[in-house]
Amino acid sequence: MVEKIITLDNISLIDFLGVENKNIKEVATAFPESKIISRGNEIRIKGTHTEIVKIQDILNALLEHYHQYGAVTQDHVMDYLQKRDEPLKETGNNEVIVFGAKGSRIAPKTQNQRTLVEAVGKQDVVFAIGPAGTGKTYISVALAVQALKNKSVKKIIITRPAVEAGEHLGFLPGDLQEKIDPYLRPIYDALDDMIHHDKLQYYLDNRIIEIAPLAYMRGRTLNKAFILLDEAQNTTPMQMKMFLTRMGPKSKMIVNGDRSQIDLPNNQESGLINATKILKKTPGIAFVELDTRDVIRHRIVKNIIKAYEKVQDRPEK
Repeated sequence: MVEKIITLDNISLIDFLGVENKNIKEVATAFPESKIISRGNEIRIKGTHTEIVKIQDILNALLEHYHQYGAVTQDHVMDYLQKRDEPLKETGNNEVIVFGAKGSRIAPKTQNQRTLVEAVGKQDVVFAIGPAGTGKTYISVALAVQALKNKSVKKIIITRPAVEAGEHLGFLPGDLQEKIDPYLRPIYDALDDMIHHDKLQYYLDNRIIEIAPLAYMRGRTLNKAFILLDEAQNTTPMQMKMFLTRMGPKSKMIVNGDRSQIDLPNNQESGLINATKILKKTPGIAFVELDTRDVIRHRIVKNIIKAYEKVQDRPEK
């Protein structure tokens, strides 16, 4: 019997080994004559030289997969074990941004979503503008999680104006978290899809991922961070300027908004609309427009949006 030790450095063990080491257990099941044990960041393999070489080849391929996509699932392990003589491939989608908490592939599904992903790769500030259901928030959160997993940023900061509660939140019951949770729920839902619960809680507890109302961004400088402003149509011009000027070195910023859902008082200009006028030709800033073709909710949502757009575009008599 020969023994080989593989050390896993700079790797999220749960994303590579799986919950309760299930990924490695799948590999061990495929090689019953060898012994594969995972302890901490080490994988110990005992078996014949021939089998150890095969196992090492599989683990190396899975490591390459992890470094490219940020996670390995049991399905990926099974796919590779069934095709041991072929390289590990993505099944039908090479545009994966990140793998979800349950191994789902999170990727752009429309051309405008692809344009958004490409814009974020090229520019440091990107405005994503479009109606509900076009994936603005979901794709943006996925890109932020990808950047964190790739260690290109140290933290994720996600914010949105709590305009429905008067921005002050003081009259709502509970502590700060309980006050703001209803307005930030879509963000939590997206993160829940993309990061395992225990790891997400660790990130939140240690402020590696920070979710807060826009008012709490004032006076800060955000370095090496992926910063996302959601529901930007409900900012005032001064709030938008305040937010954009929080950006520090080695950071990226996405601003999401929907022109058709402005909840500000009628005499108050939207910071999103104002910013599109002022910054449209500013170097380093990209604007991506999404529309009903990008809606990925129930098919009737497209019809609802189109019906409202017809009414809004109709001149008043």
